[in-house]
Amino acid sequence: PNLDLNPGAIIALSPALTAAQKAIYNSWGPGRFDPRINMDGLNGPVVIPPAYGLRGVNSITFTGDGKDIAYWNRYVGVTQMHGHGSFVDARTNVNIQNGPDLISSLLPALQQYQLSLPAPKPLAGSYDVAAATRGEAIFRGAGQCASCHTGALFTDANSRLHAPSEVVSEPEPNGVPSAASRSATKMYRTTPLRALQLHAPYFHNGVAPTLEAVVELYNTRRHLGLTAPQKADLVQYLRSL
Repeated sequence: PNLDLNPGAIIALSPALTAAQKAIYNSWGPGRFDPRINMDGLNGPVVIPPAYGLRGVNSITFTGDGKDIAYWNRYVGVTQMHGHGSFVDARTNVNIQNGPDLISSLLPALQQYQLSLPAPKPLAGSYDVAAATRGEAIFRGAGQCASCHTGALFTDANSRLHAPSEVVSEPEPNGVPSAASRSATKMYRTTPLRALQLHAPYFHNGVAPTLEAVVELYNTRRHLGLTAPQKADLVQYLRSL
């Protein structure tokens, strides 16, 4: 993901916006975007997620709104980019009709391209192999990570979603409205873990700036009782994925 991109700052350049609106968009910061602000009027930007490693993952957004990438591509194309076509989802009371449909025919090819993007391999020398081996045992045991981050894709998103009460990234910081509450599912998917070290910050709201912060957040909120060496080894395993 292009986490240097600052969509809010770009949008704020529009002369059609009021000073108050520009302040909201400028508050997002690089690597974040709120794809619902023009739908519900609330302000709660999320981290721009990776577009790679999605083959085999049905729920491809943080909240698992659609069952394929084409759902979200249509949403963005119509509701955000104002492309010609329609987007309808009764779950969020969205019904946008933008003239003749010039989007639908493009979605299959776009989706296949996105599905062709593999998750990058970890950088050479970017993790301690011995520590990562120990960390895998913690991942599958005391850390309880594998209870949700399952299988080769490290996610259970194809079989279930999770209530906000189940995730450690809620409640949202600074009084921001819950991302799940604004979504079609009102829930969160388990994020796949491949190439983790390449796309900090973590969680939908970027509440953890580093993998160390991710582990510490889980350890604290889930009362895991991991020791400092265990946490360090778990971080190395996450870096190895």
